[in-house]
Amino acid sequence: MKFELVFIPFLGTGHLRSTVEMAKLLVERETRLSISLIILPGGEVNALSALPNHRLRYEVITNEDQPNIETTNPEFNMEYHVPKVRDLVAKLVNDYSTKPDSPRIAGVVVDMFCTSMVDVAKEFGLPSYLFYTSNAGVLALKFHIQMLYDDNKYDITESDFEDSEAVLDVPSLTRPFPVKCLPHAYVSKQWLPTFVNQARKFREMKGILVNTVAQLEPYALKFLSSGCDTPPPYPVGPLLQLENGVGVGDSVDEEQSEILRWLDKQPNRSVLFLCFGSMGGFREEQAREIAIALERSGHRFLWSLRRASPNIFKEPPREFTNLEEVLPEGFFDRTKERGKVIGWAPQVAVLANPAVGGFVTHGGWNSILESLWFGVPTAPWPLYAEQKFNAFEMVEELGLAVEIRKYWLGDLIVGSGKDTDLVTAEEIERGIMCLMEQDSQVRKKVKEMSESCHVALMDGGSQTALQTFIQDVMKNICLTLS
Repeated sequence: MKFELVFIPFLGTGHLRSTVEMAKLLVERETRLSISLIILPGGEVNALSALPNHRLRYEVITNEDQPNIETTNPEFNMEYHVPKVRDLVAKLVNDYSTKPDSPRIAGVVVDMFCTSMVDVAKEFGLPSYLFYTSNAGVLALKFHIQMLYDDNKYDITESDFEDSEAVLDVPSLTRPFPVKCLPHAYVSKQWLPTFVNQARKFREMKGILVNTVAQLEPYALKFLSSGCDTPPPYPVGPLLQLENGVGVGDSVDEEQSEILRWLDKQPNRSVLFLCFGSMGGFREEQAREIAIALERSGHRFLWSLRRASPNIFKEPPREFTNLEEVLPEGFFDRTKERGKVIGWAPQVAVLANPAVGGFVTHGGWNSILESLWFGVPTAPWPLYAEQKFNAFEMVEELGLAVEIRKYWLGDLIVGSGKDTDLVTAEEIERGIMCLMEQDSQVRKKVKEMSESCHVALMDGGSQTALQTFIQDVMKNICLTLS
């Protein structure tokens, strides 16, 4: 029997690209399967790695008649797209019911920010599944907080959590989790109800595809698989957008090519790479502290630097107009033989270069998986979203990263109405020196995990989880038919 899944990804580039990689793997694995991937308004179709074909199709929703949405809550934004998504699913169901040899729609796979689409699946009697683009640890944390919240046992407040000495006993972690490491959204009066409602919706799913590797997060996956009233997890990662070392959809212009040529001239594992994601930027004072640390460290460096946005929802970070005025006087003259300060960086191509020996990163999950894939140790510098948890997991729980500082204040997105805390040059330099140590235990563990990530995409590993997911989809659709 031919069958089809309908994917509904969030429009953010990281979410969309990971979803396409997931869809590609599934149709490659199962010849009876086709996928219709609904691209919501704002999704970058041109940046996708897979061309549409008869088994992987893109259904693009345009911005026509779309109201001007001001809210910063992505779940609320999704509500506006429900009618058009419903119409698309209805058309698919109708077309397949009237055409011979058509596939049967076997379910809807939604992004973590698209849980309102679960109700669309229910209208058509379809099972729903979750594609979780982040890691198993933070997914388990979300379930745990929702349980505490619903039992009236969650009393952490937004005003004092960053100063709290309290810890949470999170069943997906082997050690106590400091409250001050919580993502800001999990204590925000504005955002906490959204994340709790998300977790409740997650429990309605038939299964959860997680962009992780079984060997990377065994304890968290064991908890999620333990029958604790959560759907079964399928560790299907690492889902990476790689094409000859360049991120799919990332064009490398002459300036970027010059960067890669410069890297080719550097000794192996000698260059420190600093890059902080599409929304990462710093105010002038922080940029100066980083520059001082880089100069003092004596290490070669490639630094992707942009200024912080005054309003991240209206304007992305931009490059500084005049870096000579921002960074310490004479910095460029003193470091010109061993360092480069750049704007946007082709991150995947840089990490793939053997000259790179360490990565200071905002700690987004895609960046962490890319660094592990290429065996590059990281020093997390969390700026927003779940990145504080990621830093704790990588440094404290797994020993796969080095620490710049233990606790981080502020959040660039849902933030506390104040700037992120200033990190001193002394702290940064200390972290750099640990990160670039050539024979460290962290570097050895990262190398071992890199090998595990590569093995996961061979037979066994994530391929086994993919096959189990496909079998479960078939079982669930047969139950629906009976």
